[in-house]
Amino acid sequence: MGAPVRYSLVAEEVTAACRQAGRDPDEVRLVAVSKTVGEGAVSAALAQGARDFAENRPDQLVAKATAFPEARWHFIGNIQSRRIRDIVAHASLVHSLHELRHGERIDAVAAQLSKVQDVLVEVNVSGEQSKSGVAPADAAAFVAACAALPHVRVRGLMTMAPQGDLEAARGCFQGLAQLADEARRRLPGEQAAAFGELSMGMSGDWRQAIAAGATMVRIGRAIFSDTFE
Repeated sequence: MGAPVRYSLVAEEVTAACRQAGRDPDEVRLVAVSKTVGEGAVSAALAQGARDFAENRPDQLVAKATAFPEARWHFIGNIQSRRIRDIVAHASLVHSLHELRHGERIDAVAAQLSKVQDVLVEVNVSGEQSKSGVAPADAAAFVAACAALPHVRVRGLMTMAPQGDLEAARGCFQGLAQLADEARRRLPGEQAAAFGELSMGMSGDWRQAIAAGATMVRIGRAIFSDTFE
């Protein structure tokens, strides 16, 4: 048997952290990162109230979204041009857009599938070479360029903070919130209204993310492993 699924316990922790930060818990979506687990764990999390799941590989996204169409499926991995059709066909939200050529390809595929694809722009706020994302100075212009694509709807920004340094993570998350404000001011009314998501915070730093304004926290290990944080 695998490790116990702790979605309901983590959801309670998220609710408590929101209240501690003076925020409405309904403002923050808990996304269960299911990339390391099988369908049994997904089923158990669904039974505990989970509705949003994230995968970082297109094959797993396709398989699990097909098996569990009642859930909302997020794509959080590296985007490869040859897999964009699979991603667009199955993802409700793509968190990791940071190249315009991928945005243009998503737009073309979404048009073929008669949908508008919701995306987040990934920003490398920390400046770490190991992380993907547009540079902070380029974020607002990149958002505007993607928002101009007719079958792409930019819903907000995403980032990953340095691991193991909560103070650095806090600064990273606060920086993303400021970048989102700047980007929103450059969008026309309808696009600005849709641009409100901040996907930031994982198993080790989601509390800091909530305090900084996260609307989505991406938690895997705390839900699906033996280690509960």
